[in-house]
Amino acid sequence: MKKGRRLKQIGIVLLVLLNIGCDQVSKDVVRKKVDFGEYIEIVPDHFILTNVENTGAMLGFGDDFSPWVKIIVLQLIPVLILFVLLFRVLLKKTLTLWDGTAFSFVIGGGIGNLIDRIAYGSVTDFFQIRLGFLKTGIFNMADVSVTLGVLLLLALSLSGKKIVV
Repeated sequence: MKKGRRLKQIGIVLLVLLNIGCDQVSKDVVRKKVDFGEYIEIVPDHFILTNVENTGAMLGFGDDFSPWVKIIVLQLIPVLILFVLLFRVLLKKTLTLWDGTAFSFVIGGGIGNLIDRIAYGSVTDFFQIRLGFLKTGIFNMADVSVTLGVLLLLALSLSGKKIVV
């Protein structure tokens, strides 16, 4: 295997691990330092730090699923998808720096939330942004990673670049 390709693979793995690490460290700090349900205004009326547990997926999707359906839909399927995606990204010969970065963020963020679901049965969320009438749901660093990765993939796609994994 060529040295350049091996370095690209190492870079992807390191970026995935960095995303997982940032997510898990931030969640650990919030679990230890912020009381459950507490609202701390970091920037008054605009940036809130809290501590909530989401037993579903994004915006509570799947919160009402039975335990077995949750395991299948929120744990087993994501493990398979993330494993296949990581495997394909690592083996892709024509992957660009931007493609690798985008997929690393998506994979790292996905694994970060998956770790919570498997270890705790829920995902710790703690940020909320309010800008006038706009208000986000409560999210975490894994959500930020996935969102940034998807936005980068969208930007690459809109620029006319063909993304194949």
